[in-house]
Amino acid sequence: MTLLNLRSRSAHAVAFATLLALPLSAQMQSPRYQSPGFEQQPQVPAAPKLPETPAITPDGKVVEDVIARVNDQIISRSDLERAQANLQQELAQTHPADAEDRQKNLLRDLIDQQLLLSKGKDLGINADAEVLRRLDDIRKQNHMASMEDLEKAARAQGVSFEDFKASIRNNIITSTVVRDEVGRRLQMTQAEERKYYEAHKDQFDQPEQVRLSEILIPVAADADPAAVEAARKKADEVVAKLQGGAKFADVAKQMSGGPTAAQGGDLGYFKHGALAAVLEQKTFALKPGEYTEPTRTRQGFVILQTTEHQAAGAPPLEQIEQQVQEAMYTEQMAPALRAYLTKLREEAYVDIKPGFVDTGASPNQTKPVFSAYAPPAPKKKPQEVKQRFDRHGSKANTAAPQMATVELDKKGHPKKIKREKIRYGQAPRLALPAGAEDTTVAAEAAPGTAIAPVEENNTLSAAENPLAPVAPPQKKTRFSHKAEEVKVQKERAEQRKVLDKAAATPAPASKPEVTTQKVQSAPLGLNGDTATKKKKKRAKGEAKERLQDKEPQKKAPLVQNPMPDKKTGLPPADTRNKPTADQTTLAPANQPAPGSPTPAPAQPGEPARTSGTPLPAQK
Repeated sequence: MTLLNLRSRSAHAVAFATLLALPLSAQMQSPRYQSPGFEQQPQVPAAPKLPETPAITPDGKVVEDVIARVNDQIISRSDLERAQANLQQELAQTHPADAEDRQKNLLRDLIDQQLLLSKGKDLGINADAEVLRRLDDIRKQNHMASMEDLEKAARAQGVSFEDFKASIRNNIITSTVVRDEVGRRLQMTQAEERKYYEAHKDQFDQPEQVRLSEILIPVAADADPAAVEAARKKADEVVAKLQGGAKFADVAKQMSGGPTAAQGGDLGYFKHGALAAVLEQKTFALKPGEYTEPTRTRQGFVILQTTEHQAAGAPPLEQIEQQVQEAMYTEQMAPALRAYLTKLREEAYVDIKPGFVDTGASPNQTKPVFSAYAPPAPKKKPQEVKQRFDRHGSKANTAAPQMATVELDKKGHPKKIKREKIRYGQAPRLALPAGAEDTTVAAEAAPGTAIAPVEENNTLSAAENPLAPVAPPQKKTRFSHKAEEVKVQKERAEQRKVLDKAAATPAPASKPEVTTQKVQSAPLGLNGDTATKKKKKRAKGEAKERLQDKEPQKKAPLVQNPMPDKKTGLPPADTRNKPTADQTTLAPANQPAPGSPTPAPAQPGEPARTSGTPLPAQK
């Protein structure tokens, strides 16, 4: 299967559909007879022989092997042989000119397919629904009732139904990836279309041709004159309807007896020499929309209409714009797809078995490295040899110590030195550290000079600055000598506190601010301090008043004062004339005060007068 042929079905689908359409006798290969008048078709080149893998045993034969590894997928020998057989069958039917190139690039196409399938998996493309739709289309084309019948027919023809579905699924996924990742990025402008049309105008040249539609009144060639006359009358009725203004396609659907009646009688395009001489003279002389008279043929009476008449030469760009776009798309798709597949190779892991060649390989692509695991060698720690100081040596040995020779055991390893036992009051004899490197110089120097302290004098000598005063030697000081310095430090700290406090104290409020504050706090009762009660100050020598010395004050007894009656307004009858012991009896409200004149008794019909009531005026 070629990846560039995006609009065609897969080779498996075409082969399977062909097998279902042909009878069993026609499926068997048989020699074809070529007449001497026709040019013989070119022979299909034989498929190249695949390299064989040597077997492990002398008499064995390898029947299955991994040819290529593409990411996490493999291409086996059986896959390559199956693809080779399908390609040979396709080449035998089509006889293309690039048959040798397609056979040579067969392994490249299989690797390209695996790369596109991996990309489709990364993009999350799901082709299950499209696979079912295509299987249903194949079932309808072969007039089968169910999918089970289609699967039985595939098994009867020796085709694996699962492999057939897998090939359709792979074709859908690869076509979708190529369309989305490559095809949609191709851009064509009208200027480029015009330029391509002018450059390839000879490829679009067409001979003179007409597009015809028919209305057929069928009648047998050996029919009796009565049947022929009846067919002629029906053809005349058709012509009368057409002359009356009826459309040719509508009349063809109603009255035509030909196989193209459902399509309105459309027959397609015809070039010179494709029709009989009589019909060709009549149809090529008509203008678009005109029709011929009923003509007697072997099938019956036929009426032909010329729907289109194309002159010889290249048609205008507006008529074949779609064909120009398809040609440009196909021309740009091949290099763009090859560049995209090369990029996928560089981003993937592709491993080819020796003897097989990938014609689409890129020099920048990587290859997985398979190696066995080898544990790292254990690291050995270098054995340290302890240096011992030999006190039993001579002065020469003491002055210039030398490395002691290491004693080895029978196996050549350093002999272990036993730990020295040190007794109380004795110094170690074998475990003393090595002497300093300058022991020789120290031994040759005068006694006591090696350990004498070095005096440092940072002052300038008299030769350098003889006029400089000599600083007195610094002596030890006591705390009493620093009393003045400590006192000064304390005074500075007190001054610093005073300055900090003054800086933190806010400025006093101005007179307008004080006035405003009093005005704002006046309604709230905040002018005086009423929350606390000022305590009376005790005079000097005055006795203290204690709470326990004061006499407790008796509480006043409760006075019974029941609620008056709502109607009369008087207290209850049982308590009206019963004053309590602590209650004082008051005089009636109408009793005159002492020393005031006694009022006259009230006349009948007049209200009683009290001392506070004025007398009415006399008339």
